[in-house]
Amino acid sequence: MASSSSRPEKSLTVSLSKKSGRSHGKISVRHRGGGHKRRYRLVDFLEETHRNIPATVVALEKDPNRSALIALLQYANGARAYVLAATGLAVGSKVMCGPDAPVGPGNRLPIRRIPVGTLVSNVELFPGKGGQIARSAGSRVTLMSIDGEKAQIRLSSGEIRLINVECYATVGEVSNFEHSAERIGKAGRSRWKGRRPAVRGTAMNPVDHPHGGGEGRQPLGMHPKTPWGKPALGKKTRKRKKWTNQYIVKRRFKK
Repeated sequence: MASSSSRPEKSLTVSLSKKSGRSHGKISVRHRGGGHKRRYRLVDFLEETHRNIPATVVALEKDPNRSALIALLQYANGARAYVLAATGLAVGSKVMCGPDAPVGPGNRLPIRRIPVGTLVSNVELFPGKGGQIARSAGSRVTLMSIDGEKAQIRLSSGEIRLINVECYATVGEVSNFEHSAERIGKAGRSRWKGRRPAVRGTAMNPVDHPHGGGEGRQPLGMHPKTPWGKPALGKKTRKRKKWTNQYIVKRRFKK
């Protein structure tokens, strides 16, 4: 459960300007705009400045900018910071980040100090860059093996990757796993989130969309396309010779 406090830590927030799905004034993401005013919470994905300093969870809050809950930590030196909350954390829980931290929910350690088979989250891909994968609600990664300077991790998609054993990861899965079962309830709540209505291409005229036209409802009759005629739904966009291919041991399961 999130904290009963409705106000975030003011010193750890910054103003967030709305883009409404636009880049340089042009719409790059359709069906975005409006929405409730919000401030961005400065979440510490690296936790480098607070290594080996014990901290206490003083609040669990719902961040409007992400699906997971965030935990407000009070460090022994008086500093405060937001981090992604792991499942099992509660107000009053003790956590720590560093190579000497115990293996427990919410603690952050280098991969080399975590037992094989442990579920981890907020995992670094490169040492010192901060957590990059398994950051959304309910996400987790399984530590498969450690061999020398490399470790194998299995993502929820089935993909197995190699990462450096010096990369940090948080023990346990990300909190708020029931987020995927959330029911919006009404159209107005989508508008609060900044989502505007979307019109199906098949409901348009031929001049407006490749799927448009026809008398009555008919099968699509073509490969799905964007309004601009580009292939959609299944078109592979990853570069064949992407330099990170060397870190992928096994591709994700085919859908």
